[in-house]
Amino acid sequence: MGVAEGLKRQILMYQRSEITEYHIYQRLAQATKSPENKKVLQDIAADELRHYQVWKQHTGEEVQPDRMKILFYCWISRLLGLTFGVKLMERGEETAQDNYRQILEKLPGVQTILREEQDHEDQLLNLIDEERLQYVGSIVLGLNDALVELTGGLAGLTLALGNVRLIALSGLIVGIAAALSMAASEYLSTKSEKSGKSPMTSSVYTGVAYVATVIILILPYLFLENRFLCLAWTLTAAVAIIAAFNYYLSVSTDRPFRRHFLEMAGVSLGVAALSFGLGYVIRVFLGVEV
Repeated sequence: MGVAEGLKRQILMYQRSEITEYHIYQRLAQATKSPENKKVLQDIAADELRHYQVWKQHTGEEVQPDRMKILFYCWISRLLGLTFGVKLMERGEETAQDNYRQILEKLPGVQTILREEQDHEDQLLNLIDEERLQYVGSIVLGLNDALVELTGGLAGLTLALGNVRLIALSGLIVGIAAALSMAASEYLSTKSEKSGKSPMTSSVYTGVAYVATVIILILPYLFLENRFLCLAWTLTAAVAIIAAFNYYLSVSTDRPFRRHFLEMAGVSLGVAALSFGLGYVIRVFLGVEV
């Protein structure tokens, strides 16, 4: 039995989405080294292929996958981790699930597809045991500490000192020293906790996150001449880092984005504002001109 032309076009879109996601899950399964993760990904890929066949029964047409979408999600999963990649893709399926409900009564087999799509998310929540997510606390520690300390430090130095290169040098020295200190503290803290995590790995994640943040925040002072413009770029970069990292966590760990973003941004910018004022007071009080 045929379907209306408008409904057929809608089904063809679903059909293409299913075959595209089949290829994505297949490629991710081939790339992962974990037998457990590989098995779940292959099972989900099989579901997607079966969904494609269900839609094909109603359209009678073969549909080619979206090659750009396959490349994008495979690339993003390789770059930012399997958890982030597949959960970002599953977020897109929520819209499809809502659209499926609109045609439940029109086509047989759709209820099964919808139920399996809902099961996918539950499977994915327990799918991956990635090292970077095990040590996300260490990354947060390094990132957050660097943002708070360095935005505050650079704001104070911007008012206290007039030479942008001197500000950059001072910030870099303080930042690297603080990164080493934080990494050492994280090593000792993790070792004393006996949580099963590697103290050395925890310290490396903390240190790398700290140093990377330091470099990004100091870059404007190495290329621009106006110190206040440098500070504006640094604060903008800090907010961008906070937004990007919290979005990553909101997708990977299902934590709310808005609340954590506003909290981190408020603390970092608040400390920067206080330090900026403190730098002005110290400069006037000591009568320092550099």
